[in-house]
Amino acid sequence: MPEPSLRELLEVATEAALAGGRRTLEYFNTGVAVELKADRTPVTRADRESEAIIREVIGKRYPTHAILGEEQGETAGSAPVRWIVDPLDGTKSFVQGVPLYGTLVGVEVRGEPSVGVIYLPALDEIVAAASGEGCQWNGRPARVSTVTDLAQALVCCSDERHARERSGAYLDLAGRTRLQRTWGDCYAYVLVATGRAEVAVDPMMNLWDCAALAPIIREAGGHFTDWQGRDTIHAPEAVATNAALHAAVIDVLRTG
Repeated sequence: MPEPSLRELLEVATEAALAGGRRTLEYFNTGVAVELKADRTPVTRADRESEAIIREVIGKRYPTHAILGEEQGETAGSAPVRWIVDPLDGTKSFVQGVPLYGTLVGVEVRGEPSVGVIYLPALDEIVAAASGEGCQWNGRPARVSTVTDLAQALVCCSDERHARERSGAYLDLAGRTRLQRTWGDCYAYVLVATGRAEVAVDPMMNLWDCAALAPIIREAGGHFTDWQGRDTIHAPEAVATNAALHAAVIDVLRTG
């Protein structure tokens, strides 16, 4: 079987994200039961059923591809393609009844993050990208903002408490920017990719949190790195910026 094109992978990733995300809406604001996993993070039936649906969509098209999901772990494959899935990014927001959560489907091709889809089910927004194909927001081109002055930037952070505990870098960054908000999880990165925020920063990330974000931010014209400025989805933290502010943001985060 020939290797699928990135455009084909993007089509399937979009189908999978939409299907999984729509399942979460069946449980949103319904009082769904919440369990705690071994790492003390919450999980619900919405998380698990969303991932199962996503895996089914992918498996039907590409039975030889590997899949790594937050809830079901990794299924090995024989192709040079790995799907990396977060079926419900922002479970804490979800169980609180806040609509700023998303379903993430990323694709690595030969180890490179090449396709990403973020679907925000409660907002019915979708942002999708593939390397060399650009970034689309609800079917129209998405681009990062053109702000060049850090003092005019909006910075978003999912967890300010952990960011402050990690070092003084976050408070330093907040003090240098115009506006700070905790519109977090994948929603913050959607805001950066669509030019509505300049910086999204997280002190704690997992691979399934990052895999879909990197292609989206890069194809929208921005930067997605760790706090040292390295292009990677394998770091325990992440920052996304528009094109102009990355160096200034990294200078703050690196030395904080």
